[in-house]
Formats: sequence, C-alpha cells, structure tokens
Amino acid sequence: MGQFFGKINVKTLAVSIAISLGAGILSALLTGGNMRQYADLYHPPLAPPGWLFPIVWTVLYILMGIAAWLVYETPSGDKRLALSLYGNQLLVNVVWPLIFFNLRAYFFAFGWLLLLWLLIYLTIKQFLPINRTAALLLTPYLAWVTFAGYLNLAIALHYT
Repeated sequence: MGQFFGKINVKTLAVSIAISLGAGILSALLTGGNMRQYADLYHPPLAPPGWLFPIVWTVLYILMGIAAWLVYETPSGDKRLALSLYGNQLLVNVVWPLIFFNLRAYFFAFGWLLLLWLLIYLTIKQFLPINRTAALLLTPYLAWVTFAGYLNLAIALHYT
C-alpha cells in the first residue's frame, strides 16, 4: 500500500480536488439559501429531498477533481484541450445556480444546463483517450446533470 501512495503526487491531487470543491463552495456562497428556495419550489415526480443535493454535489466535485488530476498526471495525450474543456464546464457549472436560484430564470437555466451537459460530454470524450478512468469518473456527473435537466425543465414548465 505504501508503494501505491508513493506514486501519487498528493500535492497536485489535493489542488485538483480543492479547485473542483472550491467551485462548488463558490456557487453555494453566491446562491446562499438556495436549499430553502428549493423546498418552496414545485417538485416533479422523482425530485429528491433538498438535503441530498449537497451530499451528491460534494461527491461529484471530488470525482471531478480526481478525474482532472488523472488527466493532468497522465504522461501522454493532448491534455491542453481536455483540461481547458474541464475548466470551462466547471465555470458553466458555477453559473447555473445563479441563473436558476438568484435570477429564477428557469428556462434560461435549462438552456444553460444543456450547455453544461454538452461541455461535460465533450470533456469525457477528450479525457477518454488520455485516461479511461478519468473519463469514467465523470459519467456520474453527466448522469446527475441529465437528471438535473429533467428537474429544471419540469420546474420551468410548471411556472410558465
């Protein structure tokens, strides 16, 4: 086990996870009280309870950070485009709650979520030839954003 950990660059792993978790923390700070607002919104079938969101997002941000780190540490491959896409999707991710919760622009938020979905998909596609594990680590994120799209659209349609 010590030999396994000897091969891990703990500093770059910690920075990568901190960047992704930092994006989530920034988003939460900018949309303070969004879980209280979520409780007051229309809930379509399958809508999870509000307490589940911070747990899921924390796990997803950690997986995202590990995925980016794996790509960064992989010695071969075109990492520049892959990590650029990763950074862009992270930025789009931070902005979505602002549109949804702060502006309450539900249809615009849904369109923004489609952009996020596309960027995640493209990131996975770029990660795959560089590091298959990194690409696989992003698939729960894509699945969750797909589910978030369902919730977002249902809410947008309800308030129209």
